[in-house]
Amino acid sequence: MDNTGVRAVAKFVRVSPSKVQQVVNLIRGKEAEEAEHILDFSVKGAARKVSKVLKSAIANAERNHNMSRDNLIVSEAFADQGPTLKRIRPRAMGRASKIKKRTSHITIVLRENI
Repeated sequence: MDNTGVRAVAKFVRVSPSKVQQVVNLIRGKEAEEAEHILDFSVKGAARKVSKVLKSAIANAERNHNMSRDNLIVSEAFADQGPTLKRIRPRAMGRASKIKKRTSHITIVLRENI
């Protein structure tokens, strides 16, 4: 393992980055097991997508780096903005307004607690 930790990334997730950021802030700095429990009981819709990325990062740590699940902590967790899908909605009198369907890139980095 290098000093950057074990990471998992989900790209082009169809949830606004600001919504994902609210969920990610809940688990940053927590132990992996505790973070899983927080996400399982969160009412936010983005929590399911973040949970999938967290489980993937835990699996990467266990399988590829022979780390123990009990010693893992979420050292970094962030959501960057991905490309925005632009759509047009018809409005009154022949006008149109834009709809921005935002996407995010979710990244979670785990390290061993020393």
